[in-house]
Amino acid sequence: MMARSKQLIILFDVDGTLTKSRNKIEQSMVDTLKSLCKLHYVGIVGGSDYHKIKDQVGQDVFEMVDFVFTENGLYSFKNGEHFHTQSLNKFVGEDQLQKFINFTLLQLSQIQLPLKRGTFIEYRNGMINISPIGRNCSQQERDDFEQYDHQHKVRKQLIEKLENEFKDLNFKYSIGGQISFDVFPKGWDKTYCLQFLNEFEKVYFFGDKTFEGGNDHEIYIHERTIGQQVNNPQETIKYLNELFLKN
Repeated sequence: MMARSKQLIILFDVDGTLTKSRNKIEQSMVDTLKSLCKLHYVGIVGGSDYHKIKDQVGQDVFEMVDFVFTENGLYSFKNGEHFHTQSLNKFVGEDQLQKFINFTLLQLSQIQLPLKRGTFIEYRNGMINISPIGRNCSQQERDDFEQYDHQHKVRKQLIEKLENEFKDLNFKYSIGGQISFDVFPKGWDKTYCLQFLNEFEKVYFFGDKTFEGGNDHEIYIHERTIGQQVNNPQETIKYLNELFLKN
């Protein structure tokens, strides 16, 4: 590999940016990333855990890029080697976590939807993921719920109840993907990973959920980043060709 300048690094969200939501990465994106990695430093930052991100982008891509920040950087890799871990239960405490989870389960039980499936709360190393429909739904059910939620604001209303009940926890609530939202201490959004990138002069970030309340918003507007909003992986490839890969 030719010497690359640390003038910049390019970061990517996963769902809706490198892949279709919860789908595996397509070969066209892999080929584009391979070309990009020859010229620039590249990183991935996603809210999902290590296993989910590796399953989506594949082991080859996982080891090809310079940084992989799973769970927004709370479980981080550099050159394929794990180098950082932070834990929600240590930071918040088990008693407070259980109060939060119990209240959330009660609220979820009172929400009436066209359908519900399983796994409504998923505890991760650095966040809690909450899904009113349940993460075990099919892709078609995901698509249907996304449209239903767009009209009825199911996730937004639940977040408002949790914010009101747990003001003292200083939690951040971030809607991402089609069916769920993430809950984590303020500052544990995707900007968390920036502390590990001080060697770079510029940080570009590509993401789709850049609107206020979306899980790409904080890093997209951060003073250290140059944000690029995309709507799908095809747009990501288009902008990469225009900005970094044109001859």
